[in-house]
Amino acid sequence: MSSIAQITTAEQLFAANLQHCELIGGELVMMSPAGFDHGRFASNIVAALKNYVAQHKSGVVATAETGFQIAHDPDTVRAPDVAFVRAERIPSGGVKGFFPGAPDLAVEVVSPTDRANEVAAKVQEWLRAGCRMVWGVDPENRTVTVHRSRTEIAVLTAADTLTAGDLLPEFSMPVAEVFA
Repeated sequence: MSSIAQITTAEQLFAANLQHCELIGGELVMMSPAGFDHGRFASNIVAALKNYVAQHKSGVVATAETGFQIAHDPDTVRAPDVAFVRAERIPSGGVKGFFPGAPDLAVEVVSPTDRANEVAAKVQEWLRAGCRMVWGVDPENRTVTVHRSRTEIAVLTAADTLTAGDLLPEFSMPVAEVFA
C-alpha cells in the first residue's frame, strides 16, 4: 500500500482505498466525514432522484464517496455529495474504478466549515469538466443554487421547485423537501 504522501494519481488513490478524500491537481486532500444534517439533506435528494431514475430508466444516481476523475496529468478526482450520470454514458461492463469524466449532475451540500470561494471554485471546476448542471445546497440559508453554466444561475428558496430541465425532464422536487 502506498503512503499517503505518495498518492498523486487516480490509480494510486483507488488502490489505497482511502475514505473521505479527493485528489486535486495531483495533491491528496483529506476531508472530515459529513455532519448529520448534511447527510440527511443529501439523502433527500438521492431518494427523489432515485425514484425518478427508476421510473424513467434514465441513468444512475451515485452518492458521496463516489469518485469522478475529471482531470489528468495532474490527476483530479472529486466526489460530489450526489451525482447523476445518464444511462448512455455508463459503459456496458460498468466502471470498476473512478468514473472517467464528470457526472451530468453534481450536487454539493455546503458544510458549515466550507468557505464560499472554495464552494464557488468547486462548482466552476465541475462545469469546466463537463458537468451539465450543479446544485449547490445551502443548509444555513435553506436555498439551492442551480448552475446550468458559468452564467446561468438561479437561487431557489423553500417556496420554489427544483427541476433539471432537459437533463431530467419532468423531474421536480419542492426545495422545502430537500431540507425536510
